[in-house]
Amino acid sequence: MNVLDQARAIGDAVLYEGYLLYPYRASAGKNKVRWQWGVLVPPSYASAEIGEHASARAECLLEPLERTILHVKVRFLQTRTRLTWDEAIEHEIDFELPLSELPAETPFSVPGAEGAHPLSGVLTARVDPLDGPFGGARLRLDLHNTTSWPSDGVREHALRHSLLAAHLVLSVDTGHFLSMLDPPEWAKPAVDACRQERLWPVLIGDTSRSTVMLASPIILYDNPSIAEESPGDLFDGTEIDEILTLRTMTLTDEEKREARATDPRAAAIVDRVDSMPPELLERLHGAVRSLRPVEPSVTVAGVRVAAGSQVRLRPNLRGADAQDMFLTGKTATVRVILSDVDGATHVAVTLDDDPGADLQHAHGRYRYFSPDEIEPLEVAE
Repeated sequence: MNVLDQARAIGDAVLYEGYLLYPYRASAGKNKVRWQWGVLVPPSYASAEIGEHASARAECLLEPLERTILHVKVRFLQTRTRLTWDEAIEHEIDFELPLSELPAETPFSVPGAEGAHPLSGVLTARVDPLDGPFGGARLRLDLHNTTSWPSDGVREHALRHSLLAAHLVLSVDTGHFLSMLDPPEWAKPAVDACRQERLWPVLIGDTSRSTVMLASPIILYDNPSIAEESPGDLFDGTEIDEILTLRTMTLTDEEKREARATDPRAAAIVDRVDSMPPELLERLHGAVRSLRPVEPSVTVAGVRVAAGSQVRLRPNLRGADAQDMFLTGKTATVRVILSDVDGATHVAVTLDDDPGADLQHAHGRYRYFSPDEIEPLEVAE
């Protein structure tokens, strides 16, 4: 997956975050108040007092080169009204903006369709060089909903004239963006001066600098990604796929019929869960990504400990799981030596008196201890 495709995948998750929540039925209370992220209402309805806004802003830093061209994808949903439920139409509008021609104001519009009202907006972009000897520039992007609508004061009606889940995908052909979360030391004052309004810029493809940035209405870390185990949308990207999948499996046939009738995307979720093979469900149980294999051994009390070594457990009860106190003195077999993202070493073991030890090893499920919490049997004896 290239960097732009990664940005679009994260953007798709943003587009549909909260679109339709479990149990995926229109009659469910949680699905009666919709569209919470990235909602840009028409100006006639906007009011800071009620927390509804017609515009959003993102500011970020970049180090451009001569003749750098900024590419902006404006992405949002437009509602389409059905009898009992408003569906969504995706829109992606591309702009090509040479930095030498900024500031620029670029209007856009999308037509109405069956059950959908026309929308209009404007994207404003400007770039300003940073003070100091290091170069760089501050990019500011403002996205406005300019749709004309005589407000009747009803939010449900205003949403039909709104840009929903609006976000931006930014890329440059030369140069690069800097991280707003962990910028270089010289750029920190400029980052502190940047102003974000309902959009938060994060790098895609790296965590320090990249040619692609996502301005999201949901605050994310740099270089976010979709879990490779996830089989498809559940419209709740911050939840655990396994829990939502198992909960969906428990719906009655009548509840599933209502969910399928609510929205085609809900029907796709129910159909996918109904036909999910056991091996795919097993993948949702969890994956450890913060640990990685390191050197095949670690030295404890002058003894080399590696896969296959037998050890006695001496948990440090001040910092370990409280239940580990029951494992004190038990013998275990080392299965692998791992290191986490902070460089700390962990010894993964299975208990010798556990009848399921071999099965746990086959599935990669271990108990983890630091080297100072184990005692090689050679020493213990």
